[in-house]
Amino acid sequence: MENIVFVFVAGLITALATGLGAIPFFFVEDFSDRWNVALWGIASGIMVSASLFGLINEGLAYATAGLPTLLIGGLLVGVALVEAADRVLDSVDIGGVDDPTREGEEAPLGAAAFAQADLKKLVLILGILTVHSFPEGVAVGVSFAELGLEGGLPILGVSVPLLAVFMTVAISIHNVPEGTAIAIPMRAMGLSKWRMVGAAVFSSLPQPIGAAIAFVFVTWAREFLPFGFGFAAGAMVYLVVTEFIPEALDTGADLPGGGRRELLAGLLAGVAAMVPLLYV
Repeated sequence: MENIVFVFVAGLITALATGLGAIPFFFVEDFSDRWNVALWGIASGIMVSASLFGLINEGLAYATAGLPTLLIGGLLVGVALVEAADRVLDSVDIGGVDDPTREGEEAPLGAAAFAQADLKKLVLILGILTVHSFPEGVAVGVSFAELGLEGGLPILGVSVPLLAVFMTVAISIHNVPEGTAIAIPMRAMGLSKWRMVGAAVFSSLPQPIGAAIAFVFVTWAREFLPFGFGFAAGAMVYLVVTEFIPEALDTGADLPGGGRRELLAGLLAGVAAMVPLLYV
């Protein structure tokens, strides 16, 4: 139970990091697109590196008789779930509010709900966001599979796998610009700064739940660890390719070179941050 609480807290940290994306608006009116693009790049580089060099390597190590069938199955299921979640989100019409910062577009789900202060809509959107954020929470939970075993980093008296530390940091970094994306239209709507922070954190609340569920699954059914590692890796890489990088390029569309230089710099920095993992 203590380990489950520990993993839940790690997932909660990633959710709270989303609120950091709204904090700069307490001090400044405008937020740099260049900074946002770089953060998307750093998060993408860390996630892809952690998936390829960490999650997949761990999955191969646990594969029986050298046959990575469960790992490959997990990869495919992870990709399929993210794609299914995207289709669900595209098909749901919650009657959002116009985004004053982008003509012809609606504000992000969390921003729309908090702007309208509609309790029923908040509950509905939380359910939708659960589908969207679940893979990120799973990645955190699975990375803690060896929590308490020797060879990890000592944190609060617990041996924490290095992969879990990097994955928690990666998801947290990714959540910061995501929180900013939610806060920007709310600022234009004139909502209070603390409501902006609340909306940002609200959008990532499913992550600690997903982390705890995934950790329990891979702990109680260790023979399915390759599947769990594959699922998390497939979901993370697919999220990076289909959401993070396109979001970064969209954010940096008005920058010189379309923000590609900032994105590339962030990607390289993220990969470089993961180099120590290769030697664990």
